[in-house]
Amino acid sequence: MFGLIWENFRISLSSIFANKSRSILSVLGIVIGVLSVTLMGTMISGLDATFEKSMASFRSNVLFISRMDWFGGDFDWWELRNRPRIKQEYGEKLRIRSQFVEAVAPTSDRGGSIIRKDKQIDTRFFGTTPEYLATNDATEIASGRFFTEGENRSGTRVVIIGAGIAEALFEDENPLGQHVKIGNHKFRVIGVTGKMGTFMGLFSLDNQAIIPLGTFQRLFARRGWMSIRVKLNTSNVDEAKEEIRGHMRVIRGLKPTEEDNFALPHSSTFESQYQAIKLAIGGTGIFITALSLIVGGIGIMNIMFVSVKERTREIGVRKALGATQRTILSQFLMEAIMICFLGGLLGLGIAFGFSKVINQFFPSVMPYGLAMGAIFLSIIIGIVSGLIPSSRAARLDPIEALRYE
Repeated sequence: MFGLIWENFRISLSSIFANKSRSILSVLGIVIGVLSVTLMGTMISGLDATFEKSMASFRSNVLFISRMDWFGGDFDWWELRNRPRIKQEYGEKLRIRSQFVEAVAPTSDRGGSIIRKDKQIDTRFFGTTPEYLATNDATEIASGRFFTEGENRSGTRVVIIGAGIAEALFEDENPLGQHVKIGNHKFRVIGVTGKMGTFMGLFSLDNQAIIPLGTFQRLFARRGWMSIRVKLNTSNVDEAKEEIRGHMRVIRGLKPTEEDNFALPHSSTFESQYQAIKLAIGGTGIFITALSLIVGGIGIMNIMFVSVKERTREIGVRKALGATQRTILSQFLMEAIMICFLGGLLGLGIAFGFSKVINQFFPSVMPYGLAMGAIFLSIIIGIVSGLIPSSRAARLDPIEALRYE
């Protein structure tokens, strides 16, 4: 049994390498198919890891109150633009009225530059309250401290900087207690956040700065784009969201017939959009993979028919010497499988190289199971595409095969 398998394996390899150009051209479809499915899986794996890391600051028990939904919805832009602004006092009113509110953190942000001596870095800085840390699990103070409620109320010029800002402006120095300028105003650094990376590869979370909301409103903008982060004390987000929606309608003075003039975004909004993007990527990849594998399978089947035709006399000789139909079938089937298997390995090797390049832009590692699945799929294609030509070779009449010129 094993001797027959080894003999078929040896004959298959010798036939493949005897016709290198033909074998390479016939296997291109398999290479492209395996390359497509592995790269697609690698990208989705990287996207999943990046998404999970990015969503750390949007946990399922945190609700946002803002003028607009994150993804627009079906509303007219001018209607959204003219909605009344979100006010800081809404958070305190919700804390009193709602049974589901555990912590509230209003935030206002803007872009700008942070300067220290002759060094400058463009960043976004935002004002918030001391409860911000309770509403954002992703933000941790690596060194120093967060500001106090007293510093917030008095508008003290203190700042917590991200790890990226600390590296850019202070290098090997300790930033705590030193001063930086935001705009024309000097701030004392009291804390540095831990490294958080980028949000979906779009912008760095380490190049942000946090100042007291009272300071932000006094120095930069009392009116502006404000949102409120609300940490819930329940896992039943839908019930809490509906209750808070009712309180917000009362706070905003809306009549029963009027539509909401505010939004309550939640992490599920991001998740649904992400799943739609992932489905589109996956669907495109599956279509390309299926098309490539079908074309590759047809090409290999055609090459196998040619191979059977070319080796008709060889088949006749082998049958005359006692080779059975099963032996002939397994020989040609092994050849088709080996072509697809080698094509799968080649596609996997190219995909592995590309995955290293992709990993430079966002974390992505080719899943081990996906690699094994791609090889298994290429073997299946080899079996399917080689079965009919192999069956035809096995059924050849030995006398007619010996007479073939």
